[in-house]
Amino acid sequence: MIGNPSRTAAADLEKPQYYELRVYTTKSEAQQKRINDYWQNAAVPAYNRMGIQPVGVFTELSDSATNKIYVLIPCDSLEIFANISSKLGADEAYQQSAAEFLSAPKSNPAYERFESSLLLAFNGMKHLVVPPPDKRPNVFELRTYLSPSENKSLNKMQMFEGGEIPVMKDVGLAPIFYSRTLIGPRLPSLVYMTCGENLDAHKKHWQGFNNAPAWKQLTSDPQYKDNMNGSISILLKRTPASQL
Repeated sequence: MIGNPSRTAAADLEKPQYYELRVYTTKSEAQQKRINDYWQNAAVPAYNRMGIQPVGVFTELSDSATNKIYVLIPCDSLEIFANISSKLGADEAYQQSAAEFLSAPKSNPAYERFESSLLLAFNGMKHLVVPPPDKRPNVFELRTYLSPSENKSLNKMQMFEGGEIPVMKDVGLAPIFYSRTLIGPRLPSLVYMTCGENLDAHKKHWQGFNNAPAWKQLTSDPQYKDNMNGSISILLKRTPASQL
């Protein structure tokens, strides 16, 4: 029996996405350019040919010789994620366009190192959201919330799904994704991204969030007490390679 394609597609939409978050460390603007050129000219087109899109490529808001490059890769399943390496190996166009980057010598590496985390989207927002073209953001904020235990991390996720996400949307923080870290550093943790037209507007959106009655009610709810013991916030901007 042949399955119903539309029913299969609908079922896929019900499944939360997985995200790979890569963070490249660099020691020069030249390395940053090489990483961006690689993603823009080789990797992003190859990932798109696999049906993986949009790929986000960002760097820190303030320029420096040691800026990190952040790459967000959405996958609709673990199988898709697991097959990326073999598909890149079989992609002749990718191998040709990425050859210089992939074979960079020890004396002149394309980057210093990169770390990779595997994330799983919240049920409260199962798929990455692309900002509308008429509200193209210029500031992206990547936040990591650290919890003292796995249960407390799940409790913080329930807090997001129990009201925090709608408040963020209502005040204009324009979330891109929400996720919990399956594999990566600083576990247990949650990772999410919001965006804004510019830095001043983004700060005003956060003010609106902090002053929202629904948020104040959530923070006073005893069931969510002490579910975090740290946070990391990084302000980013897109690079020319980014599709977000």
